[in-house]
Amino acid sequence: MAEEATFFPPLKQSIIDVIGATPMLELNRIVQLAGIPGRLLVKLEYLNPGHSKKDRIALSMIRHAKFRGLLADGQTVVELTSGNTGTGLAIVCRALGHPFVAVMSRGNTMERARMMQALGAEVVLVNQASGSRPNEVSGDDLALVENAACRLVKQRNAFRANQFEMQANAQAHEETTGVEIWEQSQGKVDVFVDFAGTAGTFTGVARVLRRNNPLIRCYLVEPATAATLSGRPLENAGHKIQGGGYARAGLPLLDRRLVTGFLRVSDDQAIAAARMLAAEEGVFAGFSTGAHLAAALSLLRGPEPGATIAFLACDSGLKYLSTDLFPYQPAAV
Repeated sequence: MAEEATFFPPLKQSIIDVIGATPMLELNRIVQLAGIPGRLLVKLEYLNPGHSKKDRIALSMIRHAKFRGLLADGQTVVELTSGNTGTGLAIVCRALGHPFVAVMSRGNTMERARMMQALGAEVVLVNQASGSRPNEVSGDDLALVENAACRLVKQRNAFRANQFEMQANAQAHEETTGVEIWEQSQGKVDVFVDFAGTAGTFTGVARVLRRNNPLIRCYLVEPATAATLSGRPLENAGHKIQGGGYARAGLPLLDRRLVTGFLRVSDDQAIAAARMLAAEEGVFAGFSTGAHLAAALSLLRGPEPGATIAFLACDSGLKYLSTDLFPYQPAAV
């Protein structure tokens, strides 16, 4: 009897060829433990080379800028980042021959700064606004980072990879992530939930899902104390869910026509869900992924009983080891 052929992905020639095509996992244990009907599907974006979904937009933005003549060969790239987009840009820029300067608030974890530097980036850290707390980045903190990034663009005659405004951000998720979710789920998704950072992921994925099935519901997740996109007053700009929830006046990439509703998640809910995801399913991810799981479970218990809900594991829990997300508790001996 002839042996069956074993399929392995073809040899890659560049690290940027490894970006995307991440696996999708059904969370059977958590659904069983919760004792509620429905399905939870998580896309493991932390398996990208930069350990986050932002590798996709980094590649898309740089390719788009080069194609349109906005970025010259060898020109420096500058971008503000909470660390994930910067990591993706460090990888992509080094592969394509561009110096990269990451501008980040000191309120973000040092793991991210060290990783970007190791990958060839110059990292400029910006002090937090008065009254801000470590490991919590507010809109005021982000404004200081924005000002620093603008200064560096002028000083270095650099190209600004503006992730909050470049359509290539949302296009990356429309052309890749959303298509992958639809195909991997075999078109069985009923609901998509996503934490609002730039809103590029939400808009790009939701476009694809709604195009394939207009009945799919798409919910935007926000920090409980900074749920300004839903029209609520700002209660507290400081929260632990890094990478979003900055209480900005608006998100240019957000297509509100795609929003079914808004969901609020507290720090404690996000932390508990991230820990459960790691302990029960072996998915070691960060705060925003915990917020996704907490929001998805609230939907199954509430307005979406029995639904199949998809979301992203945005980045790796390894980027948060200096926080209280996964505290070390020595075993008794």
